[in-house]
Amino acid sequence: MNFYKSTVYSIILFLTAGLLGMAQAQTAEYQQDGMTFGMPEAEVYTEEYDGAPVVGEYVTMLPELKPLDYEGNKHHEVRIDVLVQEIEVAPGVRYQAWTFGGTVPGPVLHVREGDRITFTMKNRSNETITITEPSKEGAPFMQQVAQNAYQKPKGASMPMPHSMDFHAGTVAKDDKWRSIGPGQTIKFDWVANYPGSYIYHCGTPSVLMHTAMGQHGLVVVSPKDGYETDDKVDKEYAIVQSEYYLREGPGDLHQYDNEAAENRKPSQVVFNGHTKVLHEQPLKAKAGDRVRLHVSNNGPSGTSSFHVIGAIFDRVWMEGHPQNEMRGMQTVLLGASNSATIEFIVPEEGKYVLVDHEFADAVKGATGLLKAGPREK
Repeated sequence: MNFYKSTVYSIILFLTAGLLGMAQAQTAEYQQDGMTFGMPEAEVYTEEYDGAPVVGEYVTMLPELKPLDYEGNKHHEVRIDVLVQEIEVAPGVRYQAWTFGGTVPGPVLHVREGDRITFTMKNRSNETITITEPSKEGAPFMQQVAQNAYQKPKGASMPMPHSMDFHAGTVAKDDKWRSIGPGQTIKFDWVANYPGSYIYHCGTPSVLMHTAMGQHGLVVVSPKDGYETDDKVDKEYAIVQSEYYLREGPGDLHQYDNEAAENRKPSQVVFNGHTKVLHEQPLKAKAGDRVRLHVSNNGPSGTSSFHVIGAIFDRVWMEGHPQNEMRGMQTVLLGASNSATIEFIVPEEGKYVLVDHEFADAVKGATGLLKAGPREK
């Protein structure tokens, strides 16, 4: 019997070792078609971290996009923690949002095709975090939100499991996108193998609810060889369209309306998280400028017919990929999680309206402005 048990135990060890070897072989890093795959297994742990919830040199607040001021490729260390924040999304409309970094949408990450990202996220949904105090720590995002807190965020807590799903990442979802509980941290690597503009969002069920509650953002992966117009672009911005599904609550705060979300009946449709922000703080340019917009429709469920009144889109790269080029477009149709990198020449001094040409969405807030000054001679 002992020999039998020993033999069975040896077989189990052999099979286990074989399976572990297969798993390690599957996760071993490799190159294919000039891209990098096979990232190490994600780490999940606890830490006594109470620092800046957003860290990274090229992580900014919408609509800003930090230029890539380095040559070749870079290894980025990025942190975007999960926070609960009470925010304003329209005049008189506030709710407790589930966020990445403290705003809805979350921060914008700008990298180059081929860059490697080591990403860290702590689930701090059980903590009350203030993000509007001036700080020299963390990402440019932290200073920008302290200077321009247009959503008037206020720390709150609502313990809940969360996860991170980067559409820009090519990895196994059951490893890198796994859910973590309050107080836990996840850390993993991914490589920006494909150029373009990509949504990130929480992948914890219900994904509809987590995304609608505010857990989404944007990664811009600039092509390694650039776009053909790079030396002509004067202004560059990031725009995210998204929907809220809110109803009045018993108190001063609004609440998530799951029935409205399932029936695709948004209470607000917005650019950059608020119905008024791109009117009160319009994008800036001058007559004759070439403006580049990285536009992402983060949904979670609606479509966008993105248009700029008074302009024709000179170049459009669907999903931001330089090989997906179209020209002379009046409107760009974007499904949920689709994006486009759009360029146009500002014809004259004046105001240009950014709008979802599906006017039911425009009525609910999906409008903004680009204000153009006189041409520089």
